[in-house]
Amino acid sequence: MNLQGEFHVYDTTLRDGAQQEGLNLSVADKLTIARRIDELGVGYIEGGWPGANPKDTEFFRRAQTELDLRHARLAAFGATRRAGAKAADDPLVAALRESGAQTITLVAKSHDRHVELALRTTLEENLAMVRDTVTHLRAEGRQVFVDAEHFFDGYRDNRDYALEVLRTAWESGAEVVALCDTNGGMLPPWVTEVVQDVMTVANESGGRVGMHAHNDTGCAVANSLAAVAAGATHVQGCLNGYGERTGNADLVTVVANLELKTGRQALPEGRLAEATRIAHAVAENTNIPPASRQPYVGSSAFAHKAGLHASAIKVDPNLYQHMDPAGVGNDMRLLVSDMAGRASIELKGRELGFDLSADKELLTTITDRVKELEAAGMSFEAADASFELLLTDLAGGGRPTYFEIESWRVITESGGTTSGSEATSEATVKLRAGGERHVVTGEGNGPVNALDQALRGAIGRAYPEVAKFDLVDYKVRILDQGHGTDAVTRVLIETADGETTWVTVGVGHNVVEASWAALLDGLTYGLRRHHVG
Repeated sequence: MNLQGEFHVYDTTLRDGAQQEGLNLSVADKLTIARRIDELGVGYIEGGWPGANPKDTEFFRRAQTELDLRHARLAAFGATRRAGAKAADDPLVAALRESGAQTITLVAKSHDRHVELALRTTLEENLAMVRDTVTHLRAEGRQVFVDAEHFFDGYRDNRDYALEVLRTAWESGAEVVALCDTNGGMLPPWVTEVVQDVMTVANESGGRVGMHAHNDTGCAVANSLAAVAAGATHVQGCLNGYGERTGNADLVTVVANLELKTGRQALPEGRLAEATRIAHAVAENTNIPPASRQPYVGSSAFAHKAGLHASAIKVDPNLYQHMDPAGVGNDMRLLVSDMAGRASIELKGRELGFDLSADKELLTTITDRVKELEAAGMSFEAADASFELLLTDLAGGGRPTYFEIESWRVITESGGTTSGSEATSEATVKLRAGGERHVVTGEGNGPVNALDQALRGAIGRAYPEVAKFDLVDYKVRILDQGHGTDAVTRVLIETADGETTWVTVGVGHNVVEASWAALLDGLTYGLRRHHVG
């Protein structure tokens, strides 16, 4: 498949996506993410704006020796020359030439008011800036794309001038002009109407039309699809919908819809099945948690909670799914909750290795127990490890008993009387494990941290495997907020062992009691997972 041929998938995560609030990428991060995006099979990766900031200049310098892209072509982003200058003499245009990128994407003003108020130049000079810069870079042997900034707003205010900017770019040698909904205010029917009009000019000039959508109306993906349906053959977006304000078009969602819903091949064969893995890997690189409800690749994209759904899925998974999640590398998940019926429990049990289909009485017992526990505040839908321990207890011969708790206590004290004085906590745990009694004291910056230290210290004397376990996430929720400080509390704890993670849940009348229950489940599940006898 020629990824630089009849249809372009153009990723701008490293440039436009990096403008998201709270997203800060080092050069090393950008190199790593570029490799991830290349695995997806896109045609172009926009690496940044060389010359505009040292980080992007350094990225392109290192990319020449450190990036070995198998699918994508690296593109450098920049602007048309300054008003009154020559492209050959403009230092930012020179930075584009020196970046090593064979594809250059130029941002150009296509809204007359932006030309006059932001660039502070004439409409004629803006056209000359486009013409001179595109012509110069084409003469230097570069493939040139043009991003027509604020195009849709400019089209509405001055259609003739907005189209003249496009015509100038194409006739000067630009292969693609991407129509940018920079303010993100468009809706799909409007995009369709405008792109159809633009296609007349594109066909006359022999150019190609692209789409660059922002998500301020929640329509970035829909607007991108509308543009393609109207004739665009180049679509831009960001992984995970990153971008300033409400983000850019989510590129995976756009591509998945094109391939799975419209039958247009946008990626090399088999690459879409890697989408979930790649999207989550990039989320780890950006240190921004992946959105669970993200279309196609979110952890909840194929999750089913209600018992009615589960009953139907037991017959045929496609009855409540718009596609096989394996097509994007995702999985179907059954959520266990107070809405779950016996079918949900049976399917979830099968997923965890328990065949409950032959014993209807046991299945009813487990279902009733789940509903009873969830009525008391438990939440198994996000805590598979605790649910697996419950199944082990009721259907697997009993819960593993690696240790017996004799007692525990925790004390928190402060060394001063002012509000800024640091408090420290001390916990003591007494238990029996490995045939011996252990009494261990742990200290921490809070009662839960101290209990965790003491519990691990005591159990670790009998089971060294505990040293591999790390508490990596901790969430607290007050369930009946009207009760104030005596409200029931639910705690979710995520534990990791270097290979995988698991989540356990605890409920109690205070955060310490709830945390203790979740900690016990976390360590018990971890030891079971490591096949401790």
